[in-house]
Amino acid sequence: MKTLPDFQSATYLHRRARLIQTIRSQTGGGVFILGTAPESLRNRDSEYAYRHDSDFYYLTGFTEPQSLLVIQVNPDSAVTHLFCRPKDVEREIWDGLRLGPEQAISQLGVDHAYPFLEINERLPNLMANYQHLYSRLGASADVDASLRTWLSALNSQVRQGVKKPTQFHDLEAIVHEYRLVKDAEEIAIMRRAGQISAQAHLAAMSASQAGLKEYDLEAELLYTFRKAGSESVAYNSIVAAGENACILHYRASDATLQDGDLCLIDAGCELAGYASDITRTFPINGKFSAAQQEAYEIVLAAQAAAIAQCQVGKNFIDPHEAALAILTQGLFDMKILQHHLHGSTVEAIQAKLYQPYYMHRTSHWLGMDVHDVGSYREPSDPNQGWRIFQPGMVLTVEPGLYFRPCPEVPEKYWHIGIRIEDDVLIQDTNPEILSRDVPVSVSEIERWMS
Repeated sequence: MKTLPDFQSATYLHRRARLIQTIRSQTGGGVFILGTAPESLRNRDSEYAYRHDSDFYYLTGFTEPQSLLVIQVNPDSAVTHLFCRPKDVEREIWDGLRLGPEQAISQLGVDHAYPFLEINERLPNLMANYQHLYSRLGASADVDASLRTWLSALNSQVRQGVKKPTQFHDLEAIVHEYRLVKDAEEIAIMRRAGQISAQAHLAAMSASQAGLKEYDLEAELLYTFRKAGSESVAYNSIVAAGENACILHYRASDATLQDGDLCLIDAGCELAGYASDITRTFPINGKFSAAQQEAYEIVLAAQAAAIAQCQVGKNFIDPHEAALAILTQGLFDMKILQHHLHGSTVEAIQAKLYQPYYMHRTSHWLGMDVHDVGSYREPSDPNQGWRIFQPGMVLTVEPGLYFRPCPEVPEKYWHIGIRIEDDVLIQDTNPEILSRDVPVSVSEIERWMS
């Protein structure tokens, strides 16, 4: 097993330096303010497991709550400030060690660090005399309220000649563009996350048998994720047996696995802050029925056609359109759509006749968030065409077909829900599938499960 890269402060210094350069090129300078995610109560006095804000982590590498980053960008200099929790022996006994402001300067490579409780006292002065303010806009009522508080404090200093920001910019427009293209260290982490998630899917498939509950397979996933070193799930795992596979965001529950049914598992781990996202659909008893195999192989062909479009120079919608062509033709082959009623495959796609059976997009960006950030439209295109693929982008490819009982669908397909999903890295050459360590063809799945 390859060792994962250990991000040092130099990684985050480089990212902040890039941010500073962008702000200078846009406005000549300004003040940048970004806080991390708040803690959240699960019940009375028990909190949900804490997860940092991805943008904040991308720029700092810091995972403690109650933290805020401020960067003062001037034409020929920049000063970085961090607010964090102070050292507190009593709280550290209960909650664990804190970095503290003193060590934050050396460990995180910031110029100044202060206790978080000083934030309202210091922020107005750090914002003073900057015309341009970079922050999240409209994303959180708490963030907006804090900004109003600090701007109001500056109003009282206007008579002394102090100026307050008058031009506001959404920092996400900058940071999310950075995050869209992954560097070599990020790709190494995502590759390993894909390997761990593949191991978990294999464990769940191996454990599958009629009579178990969906949560039994979920337990295999969670155990494998943690045993292999991931810190969390990237999202709530979907383990959907039988007709539950036709519910797109179904959660692993207590339904019993039935002999002859399919099971759809959509699950991925989070490793060092980066997500993986894999879906496999397999027969609970290890053998596809004829109808299940027919539907499955249509979806698999659609995925292969979509992945073939994941090339530099192609755009984000190309994989989706390639998948649609295969899936829609498959609906004709299955006699769910009829040419004498619905026209050609192209006409059926234009009329969106596939939507009752395939109602979601084929792809989304993947990175620190499972539905990762970054525009799906091309920023350099004044007409806002679809995003052109570049090396370092990572996206999922996940076509599917879902058949609920209805007169248009032959009964042999009822309750069949199939999705196949892999994580794909755009490269200068052919795309790399980061998650293909788990079987995907009918023969591979049946051989593994036997």
